[in-house]
Amino acid sequence: MEIRDLKKLARFSEEKLLKIPVFQSDKMFFDLYALLPGQAQKAHAHAGSDKVYYVLEGEVVVQVGEEEALLAPGMAVLAPAGEVHGVRNESASPALLLVVMAPKP
Repeated sequence: MEIRDLKKLARFSEEKLLKIPVFQSDKMFFDLYALLPGQAQKAHAHAGSDKVYYVLEGEVVVQVGEEEALLAPGMAVLAPAGEVHGVRNESASPALLLVVMAPKP
């Protein structure tokens, strides 16, 4: 059995958003995204993979398609395959997200 302590894995970088692998298989990935204020993941799309963003700490603005929403802890959003998506931290506090994608691109 593989167990990970997400609090111990979490770390931030002044340079850019960090994508911290938690679990990976040939079918999916499960990562932590750590964003300091002002950091972002550029909008992009995956033709054959769905992605879910779940906010653990802080607040982020998430784009899926033409829509944007502010997500707070406990909130999640689905970016279906083929939809442009991205996330940015416009707040004054760090943000920590769980991100799952399947199938793995």
